[in-house]
Amino acid sequence: MTLIQMKPAPTHAAAAGRTVADAMVTAGPQVCDDMTVEVALSVMASARTGHLLLSDDSGLCIGLVTHAQLAAVRDGSAYSDRVRLRDILGDCGPFTSPVTTMAEAGHMMRHSGVDVLPVVDEHGSALGVFALAR
Repeated sequence: MTLIQMKPAPTHAAAAGRTVADAMVTAGPQVCDDMTVEVALSVMASARTGHLLLSDDSGLCIGLVTHAQLAAVRDGSAYSDRVRLRDILGDCGPFTSPVTTMAEAGHMMRHSGVDVLPVVDEHGSALGVFALAR
């Protein structure tokens, strides 16, 4: 029989120092803001994801939209199949840096009421997303 030495569970202090880079996942689909809502919903369904990162014409991340946001727009009385993502953007929520601590990012998310944060580098390019565990 071989003994396996297990690492002790991280203490609260060690977990508090972890950064978003330690827990973020790959960015997933990133689409241009000129895409229509219908196509964006189709991309989400194909990718089996609940969000899309949005980029501008230069490829920089400008925000994130969720399936719930797009479904609400599609179900609205003013909806047409020509509505583009840039038409509904408004406030796309906060962003975070990979060097932000997980505690700081979690606080920001709870304060702003979002479940997922885009993680961007110093140039505004998407690196991934950070989500709170449910």
